[in-house]
Amino acid sequence: MNDNESAPGIDARTFWRVLGQRAMGMTIVTARDEVGPAGLVALSAAHVSADPATMLVSIDRKTAALATVLVARHFAVNFLPASDAALVDIFGGRAGVTGAARFEGRDWVTLASGAPVLATALGAFDCAVDQVIEQGEVTIVIGRVLAATAGDGEPLVFYRGKSFRGVGEPI
Repeated sequence: MNDNESAPGIDARTFWRVLGQRAMGMTIVTARDEVGPAGLVALSAAHVSADPATMLVSIDRKTAALATVLVARHFAVNFLPASDAALVDIFGGRAGVTGAARFEGRDWVTLASGAPVLATALGAFDCAVDQVIEQGEVTIVIGRVLAATAGDGEPLVFYRGKSFRGVGEPI
């Protein structure tokens, strides 16, 4: 197949509708360069391997924070607690807050790389960029985990386009 042919597949609307059937923990990916901190909501943050400990994030190329991740060569994946649900609108661009102002009003710490880590995060992985892959409209950034922290609380879960507190009753 040459570059002018399109592969069989599904449209973006169907893709997102089906993906919405999978419950996911909400994450914020953060980084800091010489200009300051940047961050984004990332539904596509996942582990790659435990040995060596490796994470990946998939970032839309139109997202301003991508440049900070690529320049800084590090990022942190912050697992959001339900108590910080407002951060989804702030870091998702729906609250009208941009740049370093997104970090105001919350406590942030650093681990190894200098990337901001939410002090109330259920967990966070601090990563050094290992590999960058361009795929479709996104940049996939794979990072070697430098440090990690685990907190406590109820998770913020994304399901069918909405956020939910906690995970419900165990089976």
